[in-house]
Amino acid sequence: MPHDIVPLIEFLYCKGRQRDSQNPLLSTHVPYASLPKSIVKCPTCKIIYMCRDPKDVFVSLWHFISKHLDTDVMSWEEAFDKFCTGFSGYGPFWDNILGYWKASLEDPEKILFLKYEDLQNNTLFYVKRIAEFMGCPFSVEEERQGIVQKIVNFCSFESLSNLQVNKSNKISNEILLKVENNAFFRKGKIGDWENYLTPDMAKRLDQIN
Repeated sequence: MPHDIVPLIEFLYCKGRQRDSQNPLLSTHVPYASLPKSIVKCPTCKIIYMCRDPKDVFVSLWHFISKHLDTDVMSWEEAFDKFCTGFSGYGPFWDNILGYWKASLEDPEKILFLKYEDLQNNTLFYVKRIAEFMGCPFSVEEERQGIVQKIVNFCSFESLSNLQVNKSNKISNEILLKVENNAFFRKGKIGDWENYLTPDMAKRLDQIN
């Protein structure tokens, strides 16, 4: 399960734990301004930030919270209004994006800013771009052998969602004990918001930025 392999910084913090020193990877949803100085000031630390169309983000978030978290679920309309006005778990959506985007402009060698839609439409290119950014570019021989495509195939939504561990197991994190791994694989599609948001709702989200 990807969430078990790449632990969230905030979950480690909530449990008062240190990260595994043998695992160099961490993930997070927190704003750039809230990152620990040990990350922001570290000369060797690299950050890859992935943003997504806010309309798809809201739809995905609402489905996850309403169906899988043990919490009181607010109505669709109330949840949408709160999302638009910045009441989300990790702060206002656009503030989160802009923080990392501005930081990536100031230090492009440290922060790689990516769009989910671009990654979906040209996955092969961006996998190579990520490898270069991390200082581990693919060799000509690896590309000739189709290694990049094999990685793309293995890490695809279809491949990961069909792994047995993601079909039946539950996430090992204590904070999300009741959440099954398959909860993290709903659709992964671009533009699924069109099946849920009215034109006025879509327009409101688009105008926030």
